[in-house]
Amino acid sequence: MKYESQAIAKLYFIAAMGLFVGQILFGVVMGLQYVVGDFLFPLIPFNVARMVHTNLLIVWLLFGFMGSAYFLIPEESERELYSPLLAKIMFWIFLVAGALTVAGYLLVPYARLAELTMNDLFPTMGREFLEQPTITKLGIVVVALAFIFNIGMTVLTGRKTVISLVLLTGLIGLAVFFLFSFYNPDNLVLDKYFWWFVVHLWVEGVWELIMASLLAYVLIKVTGVDREVIEKWLYIIIAMALISGLVGTGHHFYWIGTPGYWQWLGSVFSALEPLPFFMMTLFAFDVVNKRRREHPNKAAVLWALGTAVMAFLGAGVWGFLHTLAPVNYYTHGTQVTSAHGHMAFYGAYVMVILTMISYTMPLMRGQKAANATAQKLEIGSFWLMTISMVVITLFLTVAGFMQAYMQRYADSPQPFMVVQDQLATYYWIREAAGVVFLAGLFLYLYSFFAKGKEVALVEG
Repeated sequence: MKYESQAIAKLYFIAAMGLFVGQILFGVVMGLQYVVGDFLFPLIPFNVARMVHTNLLIVWLLFGFMGSAYFLIPEESERELYSPLLAKIMFWIFLVAGALTVAGYLLVPYARLAELTMNDLFPTMGREFLEQPTITKLGIVVVALAFIFNIGMTVLTGRKTVISLVLLTGLIGLAVFFLFSFYNPDNLVLDKYFWWFVVHLWVEGVWELIMASLLAYVLIKVTGVDREVIEKWLYIIIAMALISGLVGTGHHFYWIGTPGYWQWLGSVFSALEPLPFFMMTLFAFDVVNKRRREHPNKAAVLWALGTAVMAFLGAGVWGFLHTLAPVNYYTHGTQVTSAHGHMAFYGAYVMVILTMISYTMPLMRGQKAANATAQKLEIGSFWLMTISMVVITLFLTVAGFMQAYMQRYADSPQPFMVVQDQLATYYWIREAAGVVFLAGLFLYLYSFFAKGKEVALVEG
């Protein structure tokens, strides 16, 4: 760690990991509710568990992105963070607001929560992933603006690199597209149309810029490959991601009442979306093969390579499985969607943040890498979580295609709940894999406390 203000990242990473544990715990609860319908009812109904699960995902990823930026930007800019105090203040505001919002979901009926937060004055609640009360959304905007101001001033007054500029572009896009969460038209088609401007253009647009810049940063550090080589890859990847991702939003417009040309635009450009992820996989392995040194942080290198592979599989391959309009006609809203979502989020965003934490936490402790025991535990956690996610994805995929056939394609379509009963075996396997994933996460956290022979900090 070269700059004192980089230590602020530790606050954000610790909060991110705590919220990550909460997200997975509620995921395990939901998985059990699929097969034991009254589990924890009425204390935690399924809709509340799902709301908490998805909202915690979004919030902890944002904490992870912020922590990563606060570590990366001072080093790339070759100067201290513009305002460490502002970063700390915004951390506590964001953490308290997030905790109160989740507590509200769990303790207060959603309709009552809308009344208490005066949603009637400026209605924004009630939409999937954007269930946060309006006051929480306003808080997110304040935190995002302060964060971008802090990062932006650091970049503008210091050295400017491709990595820092791509990261800043992604972060600005994240903030801008979130503003569409405040637009809540009465017309349902318009509502869904612009709702995707947040949900899709985050995860299949600007977040990809953030992921690519973080991955490029870690690969430079652990391989010693020339920055110019990695920057050329970065330009190509983000260009392809934006071109395919922006117009590829159309694959969400197939069946909501929009014009028919979206079936062509959505299908063609969505079919291109796996390309930047495939290029990212080639890029990561190419850079590691050309490395000039063997970095002692083997775990971080593994996480970096895993990010590229799993992002390609989850976002690329599994996205393509059901993105073409004639296929999506039958699979839309089935467990195929869930399979894609789980592996894509894990591969593209969860793993890149775990990569950053794996690389930076030893540095913030004055070591170049974690001790050998800790790294073995961390590598074990990598395989536990990754294999579990592959199992979850595979069995949800089979369940999804069976659901599409029995419920929508067969000569005698069966009712929804009849089909769900026939998929119970797949849901039990998914639940078991979820428990193993949780064990892997606990092992990852435990690795930071494992004792062993320390690796001394050497700059370079």
